Amino acid sequence: MPFLETRPELNLVVWPEDRACERPWLMENIVGATGVIVMLTDKVDAELLDKAGPSLKVVSTMSVGYEHIDLKAAAQRNLMVGYTPDVLTDAVADLSVMLALMAGRNGGIGVDLVQKGQWSNFSWAPFGFCGPQLSTTPASPTRKIGFLGFGRIAQATLARLVPFGVTHCLYSSNPSSSPDHARDAALAKQYNLRAVSKVDIDELSRESDVLFVLAPGGSDTHHIVNEVLLKKMKRTSILVNASRGTLVDSDALAKALREGWIWAAGLDVVEGEPNVTIDHPLVKEPRCVIVPHIASATLETRGEMATRAAKNVIAGILGGEMPSRVDLSAVL
Repeated sequence: MPFLETRPELNLVVWPEDRACERPWLMENIVGATGVIVMLTDKVDAELLDKAGPSLKVVSTMSVGYEHIDLKAAAQRNLMVGYTPDVLTDAVADLSVMLALMAGRNGGIGVDLVQKGQWSNFSWAPFGFCGPQLSTTPASPTRKIGFLGFGRIAQATLARLVPFGVTHCLYSSNPSSSPDHARDAALAKQYNLRAVSKVDIDELSRESDVLFVLAPGGSDTHHIVNEVLLKKMKRTSILVNASRGTLVDSDALAKALREGWIWAAGLDVVEGEPNVTIDHPLVKEPRCVIVPHIASATLETRGEMATRAAKNVIAGILGGEMPSRVDLSAVL
């Protein structure tokens, strides 16, 4: 906000609370606006854009995803749309590794036991609370890390996993894109890996010790993690989703955990969020660690996201070049 307040040519109307904006307030105050900054929780549809009126030039979202924005409606009104890519990469990669460790080492179960005051009732056992080790050992010298989607965040996650002794990186991405053999060879050399390989989704599910879901949302990837995929995974494997909840079939994952098809799961996102209650099938699973969509929630990253969103809206209003603009040329 201080960044915007330094611009005297702007007349700011600001939602006064540190929580998601209520839609009635947004509908009332967007009338006559030239630009608007929204969050992932704000539905930007034809109704809202019509309410704003013809003065609106730019919609800037403080998020890397923009599924909450009706891009066709924006394009029809010749609007510019800004978003905040790149700045989230490191924070999301950090949390992805955290989820893998928490899930694999029964972190959720352990924290719950302590917080419920049950530690004193726990009898130590040679294999109590044991789970698969993320790092390699002399007795287990191979680790294959899989990525569903292999963009910036996936590659940043891989970099963080190298000190754990990862030996192979497998990934599956857009089927229409050709493998980048030169890039993969360079990554393998840089991180001293035996291989970085693009594989089909069947091999990805069969071979991965940890499978990170870091692909875009949308109809093409809806429930791409389903019963068929989960049944092919190793019984000691970990599934991590820090992208979009819609990529994972929640009922299928709950069944996989309940019946032991995979070891555990770590989720930053769940389909239907934030309406994820104590009765949700995944919340009931002890080996499913769930955090409430906080992958970008560091002071540094949220500050950079806010600044990028502000710069986007200022450029859109004043006619400058937006730092991060969604390409709407193919929408109509």
